[in-house]
Amino acid sequence: MFDLIMKDILGSPAFLVGLFAFIGLILQRKKLTDIISGTLKTIMGFIILGGGAGILVGALDSFGKMFEAAFVIKGVIPNNEAIVALAQKTFGAETAMIMVFGMVLNIILARITPLKYIFLTGHHTMFMACMIAAILSAGGVSGAALITVGALILGTLMVVMPALLQPFTRQITDSDDFAVGHFGTIAYLTAALVGKTFGDRSKSTEDIHVPQSLAFLRDSSVAMALTMTILYFVVALCAGPAFVEKLSGGTNFLVFSLMQAITFAAGVYIVLAGVRMLLAEIVPAFQGIADKVVPDAKPALDCPSVFPFAPNAVIIGFFSSFLAGIVSMFFLPALGLKVIVPGLVPHFFCGATAGVFGNATGGRRGAILGAFANGLLISFLPALLLPVLGNLGFAGTTFGDADFGVVGIILGNIMKLFGH
Repeated sequence: MFDLIMKDILGSPAFLVGLFAFIGLILQRKKLTDIISGTLKTIMGFIILGGGAGILVGALDSFGKMFEAAFVIKGVIPNNEAIVALAQKTFGAETAMIMVFGMVLNIILARITPLKYIFLTGHHTMFMACMIAAILSAGGVSGAALITVGALILGTLMVVMPALLQPFTRQITDSDDFAVGHFGTIAYLTAALVGKTFGDRSKSTEDIHVPQSLAFLRDSSVAMALTMTILYFVVALCAGPAFVEKLSGGTNFLVFSLMQAITFAAGVYIVLAGVRMLLAEIVPAFQGIADKVVPDAKPALDCPSVFPFAPNAVIIGFFSSFLAGIVSMFFLPALGLKVIVPGLVPHFFCGATAGVFGNATGGRRGAILGAFANGLLISFLPALLLPVLGNLGFAGTTFGDADFGVVGIILGNIMKLFGH
């Protein structure tokens, strides 16, 4: 029964989000047909979103290998899934318990405090629970104390982080229907503030003028495919035809690069389609929970939920964040820190989101500078996090998104302060 709840229900983000939609529709006393339809469409939206993300990760993985070969880069590559897979071997039970009690505390805090947010990004909940378990264990905390302290930290983060970002999320969506529940919040908040300080909100990325002869570029999917094709071609030429054709299983290196670029654009298109379906179902269904269990509660959703509001800022944010990651590689060794190789997955998802937040407050300049700030944060924070991860700090990978770095560094230093 424990495995059923932890692995099959709570461990499946699509099922978890569908369960919340199901409960919300029941609490609203909807017709059986509406309950079935709303629940299934919510789960399908999340699966489509996940499928698009999987396509993106595959295309980015190929690009990452080509990039490493082209520029002979060695270092630590941030990847949440990889570090959690390693940590689960040692901290699996602790992670599960912290996750369950953290989610319960999230609902309690949403009920009794003004922070009315239900954090629905299940995989990030698990990642944060895992990191907290690892750092507390490295600090000598164990047993009930580890689970209690870990759940308190996690549950608090699950309501505080969406609340910090909500004023800027409202600027993006022009509504208060949902929040962003993703542990890259500190970077998105930084991007919004950078955009507000140095940008010009009146010049949005979505108002970029395209000449009539290039009207086809107004379609963001086409523009993204062409942009990524140029990027892939440059990196493929630097890596060399022999390496790329070995990576592709014998396919011509330019044909392979072209197909990977188009695959990337297709992945983004699928992600956006999944997000639209998910939002169309989860927001109305969530009203049942808001009305009955946690009055005025808002669902806090994964970061791609803001992508449809500024598609141009998505690609601008990715490029700007990735550029910051490359620049950071030259400064990290000079400061005595490990080289953090730019991870394409965090730079795409977090950089794109930072671009959307930067655009909301500072237009094009805000998107560029805000995403660049994100890139710096997710390069330097993982390097500073490594020493507090105990044995996991030697794994060759680490947590990628900004909140993991901030929370981990603070928690690790508190452990040191108290002599653990």
